[in-house]
Amino acid sequence: MVWNTIKENLKTTMADNIFQLWIEPLEFEQLKGDQFVLRSPDRYFSAYVKQNFSASIEKQLVENGLEQTQVVIGEVITPKAKVKPPATKKKKPAVSRQMRLPNVPLNTSKSRNLHPRYTFDQFMVGDSNILAESACRSVVAEDGLVGPCLYINSGTGLGKSHLTHAVAHKVFSESPMTRLHYLTAKQFASEMVRGIQTKTMDDFKRKYQDNCDILLVEDIHALTGKKKTQEELNDVLDMLINSGKRVILTANSSPRDLVGIDNEFRSRMSSGLVTSIKAPDIKTRSRIIEQKAVQKQLGLNEDIVDFLAHHIKGDVRKIESALVALRAKAQLTGGHIDMDLVREVVSNVVGIGQALSASMICDLVSTQFNVSVKDLQSKSRKRIVTVPRQIAMYLSRKFTEESLAEIGKAFNRDHSTVLHSIKVVSNKLVSDTSVNAQLEILSDKVHQL
Repeated sequence: MVWNTIKENLKTTMADNIFQLWIEPLEFEQLKGDQFVLRSPDRYFSAYVKQNFSASIEKQLVENGLEQTQVVIGEVITPKAKVKPPATKKKKPAVSRQMRLPNVPLNTSKSRNLHPRYTFDQFMVGDSNILAESACRSVVAEDGLVGPCLYINSGTGLGKSHLTHAVAHKVFSESPMTRLHYLTAKQFASEMVRGIQTKTMDDFKRKYQDNCDILLVEDIHALTGKKKTQEELNDVLDMLINSGKRVILTANSSPRDLVGIDNEFRSRMSSGLVTSIKAPDIKTRSRIIEQKAVQKQLGLNEDIVDFLAHHIKGDVRKIESALVALRAKAQLTGGHIDMDLVREVVSNVVGIGQALSASMICDLVSTQFNVSVKDLQSKSRKRIVTVPRQIAMYLSRKFTEESLAEIGKAFNRDHSTVLHSIKVVSNKLVSDTSVNAQLEILSDKVHQL
């Protein structure tokens, strides 16, 4: 099938994240006359693909024998809808070029691959990423606080691409004439190889060494073992840094942990601030869920947000995936989202391996502390009862998929009491080593249930 061939060809020329985000969702519908019709998820998606990728797709159509074929995305354009432009408009390209003053360099910035929603305003800041976010803003402001080169490392889906895109958006917004180049390490390597093959390496060097004010290169770890590419990028970094230009690099690990990297190149990457982005804590995850739920017009109550934040950890893309699934399933069921639906979605996205319940943990704690379940569920405030009850609530929150309200119900309490108990036990874990040891023993027993 022609579309499958085109997709495979496009995949080799694009960053993996760009391909997965904008090309993979497109579906071939029909070849109608001179129209190659593709379907996309929505109108916004269609507009963005038309603007940024239609030329690449049409080029592939020509290479596959479909000359003079128009790419149509989203809607079928009937022959009647085609209107030939007036003859006078043919002169437009001759007068549309922007005039430049003498000695002002041509702006060759590339921004086609930038995600429109990856901006600073849409980035949720928390303890896990505040340094990286502040450093990126510092690069835009050119205040010199992060040094000549900013290096960000993190696992997948934690926001390093979001921040680099945000830098590019901010730079283009505030300083349109800035010569910014954004690309992945793989794209840099491919471009270099193409320059060698076509004997245009002088143009390649000039582009990145002389005609660049800020360079953003993602996924540096992809250069493992590629000595020639490392040498070339190292020369680029050396030239840019010595010229006072700005550089941001990202990878999945710190420079010292990268394997198969030349020591000189490693040293150059470490010449400025090296920072990492950790997985967001539960508070940040809750805020991310709330923000994305609003974007998707999903009404989620506090218990659902809390449940999602506790069970979807690490990769933030999983949160996006869960919310997309929730919206789709809710639309099929009349728009209602309940906890059963949320559990089903979370199970599909990340899996829920535990079959535990608060009642089961209540029984375990009752046996270990020699306190009856009835006492744990009573209104007694005796220390001999309240301490085991608080520990049972803490363990229930840690090891089950139940919401705060459901845990509270198992102990005849409301969700606020559960929150208070979790906070009390968490504080004791920090200040009292005996409580820490006791909870380790109980956790082992919970795993055996």
